[in-house]
Amino acid sequence: MEKTNVIPEGFMWGGAVTSFQTEGASEQYGKGLSIIDAKEVPENYSDWKVAIDFYHRFKEDIALFKEMGYNAYRTSISWSRIFPDGEGEVNEEGLKFYDDLIDELLANGIEPVMTLYHFDLPLALAEKYNGFASRHVVDLFETYAKTIFTRYKDKVTYWLTFNEINLILTNPEYWGIMDSNPSAALKYQVCHNTLVAHAKATKAMREIIPAGKMGGMISYISTFPATSKPEDVLANYKAKEKLIDFYLDIFAHGEYPTYLTSELELQKNMPVFEDEDQLLLKENKVDYLSISYYQSRIVQDTGEEGFAEGMTSNPNLEKSEWGAAIDPIGMRIALKDMYARYKLPIFITENGIGVNEELDENNHVDDYDRINYLQQHIEQMKIAMQEGVDVIGYLTWGSTDILSSKGEMSKRYGLVYVNRGEKDVRDLKRYKKSSFHWFKKVIETNGAEL
Repeated sequence: MEKTNVIPEGFMWGGAVTSFQTEGASEQYGKGLSIIDAKEVPENYSDWKVAIDFYHRFKEDIALFKEMGYNAYRTSISWSRIFPDGEGEVNEEGLKFYDDLIDELLANGIEPVMTLYHFDLPLALAEKYNGFASRHVVDLFETYAKTIFTRYKDKVTYWLTFNEINLILTNPEYWGIMDSNPSAALKYQVCHNTLVAHAKATKAMREIIPAGKMGGMISYISTFPATSKPEDVLANYKAKEKLIDFYLDIFAHGEYPTYLTSELELQKNMPVFEDEDQLLLKENKVDYLSISYYQSRIVQDTGEEGFAEGMTSNPNLEKSEWGAAIDPIGMRIALKDMYARYKLPIFITENGIGVNEELDENNHVDDYDRINYLQQHIEQMKIAMQEGVDVIGYLTWGSTDILSSKGEMSKRYGLVYVNRGEKDVRDLKRYKKSSFHWFKKVIETNGAEL
């Protein structure tokens, strides 16, 4: 029988977005260009100049979040809005925007959860230094982090350094790497540099905000062997080590795991450590672990050295319109495994489904597929909590519709519809979907009614 108090009082309910997918004003108010702004826009995709105009409409949107019952909202800070070139003089107008945004959240009883870096390196740092391949960029990130912590130390408790840090090996371009085909050695060096940057920022947060909470965040894709053949089981085990465990081990234990160092040394891909790196990692472990969760995959042995080659979609699962396998039980398995290994609180900071939607004749969207998706995932989260897992919050991706990470407005994740198309910005008016009213009830009952 379900315990009535499985979700504790003070549990964080809300939504999550990024600055570049929401704000717009991408070249205004002193903001410099980021690597996102400089990306080529594919045909029939959107650019980032307006996005959903959150920069000018955040009060309207936050009023909707308050009506839904949010007590937490995650967004990212645009580094190039604070330091237009990633270094040099601070743009006071950028800091003032986040002052106003954070104040508005707090005034409406909503805890800001702030991400320092979400794939949007200042373009100048990519062009001048090859992004996080450079230790100089690590130092610049520390300066940026200290600037942010000092400014918002009395307003923000929950922090994340890097969004989905485990995508470095598969997507080094998200960290400003300009090489078209970087070597494994370079990718692991970028990985190491970013982990050191995370540790330096964590150290700075503890010094500037003693009551602050720093999380380590990954994209959690649950993986399962394609068959019961021992080769597939082993391939899955090794894929999980490279994709998931390596990062969580460093966040929680503060040191590189031997399953990775032994391989890197053998292949001569071990990153260069500076003198203080090991101590930095060891002394600056996280307060909580954070995940985005959307899907699971299966892994087959291919005989290849990499970990992504054998990963394919699970034929036993339904898929979203964009091909993500829908697996709520996979999220429960992820939560159970993480908590058993690390005994740290877990914050689900992204979970949602992209759907191609338009308003009906009544200016409404009946998004029952989204309600069903969220309902099933929250149900599995609750079961994991009954089984002893400490989950501290659940944030949907997103809140309003936003541009997808590739710039698709058609891939809608929101509980609030934003009236714009790919090229046609329309009037950007907001409309509550059916999921808005459903999630409001979930929050009102603290997850008792799904």
